[in-house]
Amino acid sequence: MMKSKKIVIFASGNGTNFQNIATYFSNHTRIEIALLVGNKSDAYVFERAKQLQIPSLLIDRESFYQTDKTLKLLKSINPDLIVLAGFLWLIPENIIENFEGKIINIHPALLPKYGGKGMYGMNVHKAVAENNDKETGISIHYVNKEYDKGDMILQVRCELSPSDTPEAIAEKVHQLEYIHFPATIEKLLVTND
Repeated sequence: MMKSKKIVIFASGNGTNFQNIATYFSNHTRIEIALLVGNKSDAYVFERAKQLQIPSLLIDRESFYQTDKTLKLLKSINPDLIVLAGFLWLIPENIIENFEGKIINIHPALLPKYGGKGMYGMNVHKAVAENNDKETGISIHYVNKEYDKGDMILQVRCELSPSDTPEAIAEKVHQLEYIHFPATIEKLLVTND
């Protein structure tokens, strides 16, 4: 019997991508979600994890950046992939060094456009709308020591119309995330066998 692959998901907010990934893999024979890590105690993602019976951990900024507590926990789980699904903190170097090439992120725009600190969620979609871009999309990339600068895994585009509001743009981007993020995770884990 082949050992199942483990994913740890980091999230900061509502957790729609987390839920979508969890649902996608809920009956998967070879991939399991071992843990949700979050950094906001009131984030709805914790409620989603509870409902899905996925263990979760709340981290605070001090222990995340000043100690090896999170790193030790991750090492004990030994995930095959760490997935950032709307996680807003920069991953500390000690974790990046220990899990190099095993941490991925999704960004709600076509990087390198609209990347970097503060560019998340509606901030991105408002910027896209203000610039009257004809297209936007998602970028799935490896994580390195800088925001949104890791090697690209996949970019998927969608067309925009001049009448699209930031909310309409967000909806188009969410649809791409729901389709492509879990499938990309599965591809990365199953093709590396």
